[in-house]
Amino acid sequence: MSDHTPTDAFAFRVDATDGAARTGAITMPRGVVRTPAFMPVGTAATVKAMYPGQVRDLGADVVLGNTYHLMLRPGPERMARLGGLHRFMGWDGPILTDSGGFQVMSLASLRKLDEQGVTFRSHVDGSAHHMSPERSIEIQGLLGSDIQMQLDECVRLPAEPAEVERAMRLSLRWAERCRAAFGEQPGKAMFGIVQGGDVPALRVESARGLVDLDLKGYAIGGLAVGEPQAVMLAMIEAVEPHLPAGKPRYLMGVGTPDDLMRSVARGIDMFDCVMPTRAGRHGLAYTRQGRVNLRNARHAEDTRPLDETASCPAARDYSRAYLHHLVRSDEILGMMLLTWNNLAYYQDLMAGMRAAIAAGRLAGFAAETRDNWARAEAGRAAP
Repeated sequence: MSDHTPTDAFAFRVDATDGAARTGAITMPRGVVRTPAFMPVGTAATVKAMYPGQVRDLGADVVLGNTYHLMLRPGPERMARLGGLHRFMGWDGPILTDSGGFQVMSLASLRKLDEQGVTFRSHVDGSAHHMSPERSIEIQGLLGSDIQMQLDECVRLPAEPAEVERAMRLSLRWAERCRAAFGEQPGKAMFGIVQGGDVPALRVESARGLVDLDLKGYAIGGLAVGEPQAVMLAMIEAVEPHLPAGKPRYLMGVGTPDDLMRSVARGIDMFDCVMPTRAGRHGLAYTRQGRVNLRNARHAEDTRPLDETASCPAARDYSRAYLHHLVRSDEILGMMLLTWNNLAYYQDLMAGMRAAIAAGRLAGFAAETRDNWARAEAGRAAP
C-alpha cells in the first residue's frame, strides 16, 4: 500500500524515476491514486460484469465514467438529485470522467460541429443534443467527478494534416473555455487533452498551448484510433518533454499490456482502456503467459487453471475446460470470471511496474514479462 494519505487538495508527487518512467501518487480528498495507474472503465456507472468492491480489491484506486453515456442515461441533473455518481454506483474512491468528445465521434449520428460545440443525435433513441465546452464541464460537475476532462475534437487516424490541425486548434480554444467554466474547485482537477494526430509539430504546439493554461494534469488524446503502435509511441516521445514534470500525464484509451509497459517507460502516469473488460466478455483472457482464447477447442479438456500462482480466484480456482464451456455456452458467469481475471492481471502488471521503477529495473521487468509471453506463445504454436 502507498504511504500517501488523502488530502483536501489535489496534488501529484513523484517518488522515484527510472529513465523517463516515474512512480508516485495523486492525492485527492476521496483517496490516493498510485501511479502509474490503470483506470478500469465504468462507462455507464458500472465496470461491466464486476462489483465495485471487486474492482477496489484488485488494486484499482480510480475508475472512469463517461460523460456522453451518462448524459443520455440517466441524465446529469437526475444524477445530481440522486447524490452524484459516487453514491449512485457505490464507488467511494476517485472518479475521472472523460468529456464525451470521443463518443460523439464514434457513436453519435448526424454530428454538426462548430466553434460553439457539437450538435448530435443520440445512438440510443435518436434524440437531439448539443454539447458545448461549458456544458461538458457542467455535466461532469453534476456527476460529481474528481477529475474532469476538457471537451475536445478527436479525429480518427489516418487523416489529412489540415484536418488534424483544424481540430487541434479548435480543441485548444475549447480547453480555454473549459478552464474558465471549471474555475477553482478545491480537491478536484480539470485536465487538458493534447491533440495533433500523427503530426509531431502539431502535438508540441497543442502541449505548449495547454501548459500555458496551467492545468492540474495533461492527457494525450487522439491515439489508439487506428494508428500503429510505433506512431503512438513517437507521439508520446514528441509530447513528453513539453509537459510539466510535476503534473500527471494520462494516455487516453490505451491499451494492450505491451502498450502500457512501453508508454510507462516514456513517462506516462495514467491509462484507461475497455480492452480487459471487453476481451473478458468475448472469451479472451490476459495472463502472465500471454493471451488465452478460451473459445479455442484445445481447452475443452484442459484441467489447468489460467494461472495457478495468481492471487485472483478467477485465474486460480477454475479450470480452462470449465471456462471454455462457459464461454462457448454464452453463460454470464464466463464473462464475469474472465473480466475479473483480466482486470486482476492489468492491476498486477501496474503494481509490478511501480515496484520495478522504484527499484530502478523497469527495463528488466518489461523484458522478463515479454519473455514469458513469447515462451508461452511458442509452446502453444508447437505441434
